[in-house]
Amino acid sequence: MTDGRINADPQAAPTQPLVSIVAPCYNAEKYLEVALQSIFAQDYGNFEVIIVDDGSTDNSVAMLRALQQTYDFQLFTQANQGVSATLNNGLAHAKGVYVSTPDLDDIMLPHSISVRARYLDEHPKVGCVGALISYMDSDGVEIKTQHRTKVKKYSFDEIVSGAVVMGAPGALYRMEAMKAANFYDPTIKVQDFQMTLRIASKGYEVHEIPVCVTRYRRHPNNLSKRFKVLLDADMRAMAPFKSHPGYEKGRAVLVHKALKYAVVSDKKYAWRLLRSIPLKHYNRTTFRRLKRLVLHR
Repeated sequence: MTDGRINADPQAAPTQPLVSIVAPCYNAEKYLEVALQSIFAQDYGNFEVIIVDDGSTDNSVAMLRALQQTYDFQLFTQANQGVSATLNNGLAHAKGVYVSTPDLDDIMLPHSISVRARYLDEHPKVGCVGALISYMDSDGVEIKTQHRTKVKKYSFDEIVSGAVVMGAPGALYRMEAMKAANFYDPTIKVQDFQMTLRIASKGYEVHEIPVCVTRYRRHPNNLSKRFKVLLDADMRAMAPFKSHPGYEKGRAVLVHKALKYAVVSDKKYAWRLLRSIPLKHYNRTTFRRLKRLVLHR
């Protein structure tokens, strides 16, 4: 480009489907520059970048506007509405065949888009392909990396009964599948699980490839620490499928996930969650949570 900015598609390959990278932003000023560096370092030749700020109260918007002098991306701002509504806003402007929705505190590896886009090219029935991630702390120090050797393929029944979620750091969506799912329910504040469920419920396959594509940042503001908010959102995402035979088993999986944090930080709530699990869905995880609840001081 003549203005010196880093373009999303400096050597756009006309045969490559356009990928829309739609990124929500909320108070991410500390990590914005490194996140954008990783996005624009992709080895894929044809993508657009859309960032929607969800009412940040820090310096994120000013930083993003300054970064537009270096990187070629669209920027939209809105009053705080939550990540699902934020993504819907960005998707309204997206033109891609495939969609990535990364968080702006993570780091995309250079092959992140290309390896997943190629998989969708080769598997037209797949509506969402997930991938593996590595974990780092708030300072970027690696904690652990996921490992797997085979592609995992999930049916809708398995996604419901196992509460399977393709998280945003690893997921690449087919736009037509997102449209069939009617995008995100803005009243459900957490996005990943609802989109996995919605896409699978429309008959699309959901696969996960054994390739690490993103460095995921764990820090005190991660939503996983806000277990009540996450559990409420996941339960609401699951609610339309109450008649499914795997619903109760999937619900137990979600409760076990919340118990991981509740047994330490809110014992009264943890006991209530435990009592909500039918005995037939008790397993080793249930008893580990119970032991932790009883012994932790």
